[in-house]
Amino acid sequence: MRRVMTLSGVATVAALALAACGSSTAEAPVASGSAASSSGPTIKVGLAYDIGGRGDKSFNDAAAAGLEKAKSELGLETKELEAKAGETDAQKEERLRLLASGGYDTIVAVGFAYAGPLKKVAPEFPKVHFAIIDDNSFMADNVANLVFAANEGSFLVGAAAALKSKTAHVGYIGGVQTPLLEVFQAGFDAGAKAVNPSIKIDDKYLTQIPDYSGFADPAKGKVTGEGMFQGGADVVFAAAGSSGLGVFQAAVTAKTLAIGVDSDQYNTVDAALKPVIMTSMIKKVDVAVFDFVKSVKDGSPLSGETLFDLKSGGIDYSTSGGQVDDIKAKLDDYKAKIISGEIKVPATPGS
Repeated sequence: MRRVMTLSGVATVAALALAACGSSTAEAPVASGSAASSSGPTIKVGLAYDIGGRGDKSFNDAAAAGLEKAKSELGLETKELEAKAGETDAQKEERLRLLASGGYDTIVAVGFAYAGPLKKVAPEFPKVHFAIIDDNSFMADNVANLVFAANEGSFLVGAAAALKSKTAHVGYIGGVQTPLLEVFQAGFDAGAKAVNPSIKIDDKYLTQIPDYSGFADPAKGKVTGEGMFQGGADVVFAAAGSSGLGVFQAAVTAKTLAIGVDSDQYNTVDAALKPVIMTSMIKKVDVAVFDFVKSVKDGSPLSGETLFDLKSGGIDYSTSGGQVDDIKAKLDDYKAKIISGEIKVPATPGS
């Protein structure tokens, strides 16, 4: 059954910087615990991380922030399990089964890489409520597909890049070349060209499927960023998980600018990197996780596709650091035109 919904109310959540890192096997939990219960039954929530896990200062940390908010407000018992670089789908299946068979009745799979494993595991546990971030390829009554209009937010930061570029040359670095990351590229390129149709845009990916290490390789991000800046780009958008930290480091050395992703990375990175982060394309993964968990707690679990877009407030750009204050009116005008439908943002590169 396919049921499409949009986010109806975006709550303000805590900052996304959560200090912990490392990887482990599926059997080793990252953290567990419970909080004071609100009304309703106590539920057990499991979170299966994508590559990079807690401490990536981006996508996974955003999911963790949503879980922390839910734990503090709703009264949960939780378990968090890390992913390993280079792991197989079978290992992801094992992680999901471990949580489900362990009595965790609410499970969030962080990232599209869990799509295949979830398709196998969800039917085995029909009474368990699953959610997956960034994928709608498999749907079932006990699965919530939490997806984001990343092209819309990427359009805005692409426009910001073009408005701020002094060389009329910008760049996009994706962690792994997947259809999802190409959605980011499509939006970014379209936004930059909306400002300057003749702007030069470099588009590069750190790795190709099935190598997902591009989401957790800051050294490779730094080398790729250095090459892009040396080639003349002066603003680069990094949609590459923790690999983006390397791009930010390259921007510091080159005295250029970078754009973060998923969370407001100005607020999550070390102080030395803050000056180069012009803005971030925000995907409110924290809100998605919290809303899903709350729906289960309230007895009306989400099922099917829930879309988080500009109109709903599930996607946005950040203003921390003040570097886009002078162009905010222009960005908000683009935002209004996207919401109204006047601007149709492509979801595939070159379209």
